[in-house]
Amino acid sequence: MGLVYSHIVLSNPVDQSLKPIEVKCLVDTGSTYLCIPSHTAAQLELKELQKREVTLADGSSKLIPYVGPIKISFENRICFVGALIIGDEVLLGAVPMEDMDLVIHPKLLKLSVNPDSPNIAHGHLK
Repeated sequence: MGLVYSHIVLSNPVDQSLKPIEVKCLVDTGSTYLCIPSHTAAQLELKELQKREVTLADGSSKLIPYVGPIKISFENRICFVGALIIGDEVLLGAVPMEDMDLVIHPKLLKLSVNPDSPNIAHGHLK
């Protein structure tokens, strides 16, 4: 399977006077969080809430700034999450994908809403 990229819209739900930003993101089910570069956090005027310890791909641990809240929009879905400030591109992790009930089509290298629940996001409470 190759890398999956998609477009999402990020906005600051606390300050709606700021324009939303449409970004290309790497879709990564192996990551937990939404990760954004520092310039994206600055554009949305997101404030650091705390630091989070994360394990990176090479196995090392690092303290990373955690900001929020941030609103993610994709097609007919939205969610509100925190984000880690790291890297030079937006990375959409498993938590926001689960929250919006999104699925990856590996053959098509495409992110989409769950075809089993196309109109309303579905989640599990068991």
